[in-house]
Amino acid sequence: MTTDAFAGERLKHSHFHPRQAERNLREAWSSWNGFKFADYYYDAEYEYFCVRNTCGTYDICPMQKYMVTGGDALAMLNRMVTRDVSKLGINRVTYVAWCTDEGRMVDDGTIFRLGEDKFMLTCGSPCLAWLRMSSLGFDDLHIEDVTEGFAALSLQGPTSFAVLKAMGLEGLENLKPFGIMHFPYHGGMLMVSRTGFTGDLGYELWAQPEHALTLWDELYGVGADYGIHPYGESATNMARLEAGFIMPDMEFNEALKTVNFQHDQTPFELNLGWLVDFKKPHFNGRKALLAERDKGGPKYMLTKLDIEGNKPAEGSHLYSNENCSREIGYVTSAMWSPAAKANIALAMIETDKLQGEIWAEIYYEKELRHIHKVARCTIQDKPFWTPARARQTPPPLY
Repeated sequence: MTTDAFAGERLKHSHFHPRQAERNLREAWSSWNGFKFADYYYDAEYEYFCVRNTCGTYDICPMQKYMVTGGDALAMLNRMVTRDVSKLGINRVTYVAWCTDEGRMVDDGTIFRLGEDKFMLTCGSPCLAWLRMSSLGFDDLHIEDVTEGFAALSLQGPTSFAVLKAMGLEGLENLKPFGIMHFPYHGGMLMVSRTGFTGDLGYELWAQPEHALTLWDELYGVGADYGIHPYGESATNMARLEAGFIMPDMEFNEALKTVNFQHDQTPFELNLGWLVDFKKPHFNGRKALLAERDKGGPKYMLTKLDIEGNKPAEGSHLYSNENCSREIGYVTSAMWSPAAKANIALAMIETDKLQGEIWAEIYYEKELRHIHKVARCTIQDKPFWTPARARQTPPPLY
């Protein structure tokens, strides 16, 4: 009998791993919160085009999920996050952020209201310790980490609705963006939320773990006629950038993980001022954020850029003039967008320089030669990719 001396160090498998392993032809694995997680399965760009033209599945089992219940659940969450969640109806989802007392963003995520006193918080990084600290003073409250209690899969793309209808989810056509519906499923329940991280038509499916492989097989059984394909982190990063969505470790540093002073960000710096509701009573960071607003706003602002040419400005510094003598910011994410047919980027730029010229200093490699160019940037106010189908109810049945 042999034992695995490294068993405690190995990455965990998600509920969908047996099917994912069959399809990960390139063995391109990464990790997320201790789970073995696909970077891509076959080709990242092919997977991106599936999301934009047909549909794809993305494993969200590693995403952190916390059930917050009890008579004080709403009050506790409303004190923790910057948005007023008292307005959130049952079976609705909202996007939120939460901050330190200094107004620096700890993380962002979504809150699902599943009952009068029942909420589920999802986020990219573990947050249980912060939730427990935020619960001080609230007695009628229970917080439970339910991350491994869901087999959760994101189904995104124009044919996603058609796939779920072919599976027999009657009434799904009435589900509006950020809404939740429940369906009987093999003796249990399947929760479907019209949410996602691609900016496209899409849903997130929440099943009991024992139904994970059945759910996968049924999706891929009916989805074969609709171009279904799994996609990983690389394709997700392309789609979310086109939608203008932020990513930790790219657009922002989580406040509890930074070492240097103010190398984290406030919601205003991330252009998320619409998430901050000063009309509600006290919440974490309120005083600091009010002071930032009253002083005229943040020094830097996350900004969408359309950059001339077709060379992605990854890691580029930004300047206020073509000769690059006055640095005013830096690019956080960049790519050539197939959907927008544009050279796009998100960038942190000094707020008082947003009205002037913006130039990107781009370095790239061509046949082992390192090349440098300077390209003009134009500010974009809207997401780079925002198809009407993402908001239509009922959605188009492709």
